[in-house]
Amino acid sequence: MSGVITAWVLSMIALPILRWLFGSVAINWGVLAAALLQVSAVFVILVRHWGWRRTTWTLLLIAGITGLAEIIGSKTGIPFGQYAYTERLQPQVAGVPVLIPLAWFMMLPPAWAVAQAAVGRQNRLLFIFVSALALTAWDFFLDPQKVAWGFWVWAESSGGYFGIPWVNFLGWLLVASLVTYLARPASVPLRPLLLIYVIVWLLQAIGQLFFWDLPGPAIVGFMAMGILLLWVWWAQMQRPT
Repeated sequence: MSGVITAWVLSMIALPILRWLFGSVAINWGVLAAALLQVSAVFVILVRHWGWRRTTWTLLLIAGITGLAEIIGSKTGIPFGQYAYTERLQPQVAGVPVLIPLAWFMMLPPAWAVAQAAVGRQNRLLFIFVSALALTAWDFFLDPQKVAWGFWVWAESSGGYFGIPWVNFLGWLLVASLVTYLARPASVPLRPLLLIYVIVWLLQAIGQLFFWDLPGPAIVGFMAMGILLLWVWWAQMQRPT
């Protein structure tokens, strides 16, 4: 597992270097490699804790629901707002890159870990809500960056959050809540999944601030995910040792 996480981190670090060496085409392959490695890391972590059957079922459930939500969203504007994927990320099904549902899987279990560590699992609705918040906080990094890279476009590119309509984040909250409700995730291993959440938080902030010329999203994303991690730290400090 540590080898997969190391390879994923190195792929993230290498992305701006590859862009500098080979141009923007390297971004496509770099994003694909980093995402697949992160998906693999999360999958292995869950298999060790849950076993193959539950982990595979959870992956298929997340990919199926979010893939359908993305197809509906890109065709109708519900629930994310009016947007469309470009041809840059391939392969695609019904105009949605296959990688996108996998991206939901690679960050939802870390979001579940944040919620489990922050509020526990006794109150199911609170757990679902905090999980959705933890995932949506990541999108404050994600959407502006992927739009800047030309992976998708919004019908309205002015106003909102750096050109992203605010309804998009409501859509993220709704879909993440629905998936978590239906998946009914069992207790997740906190340490490795929180580590993934922290790595994403730090590398996204550093990358956008120093390499991708996105200082606004870098600061907001750092604060959004950072507040949730601070909540986790505070909650863990309150628990008896």
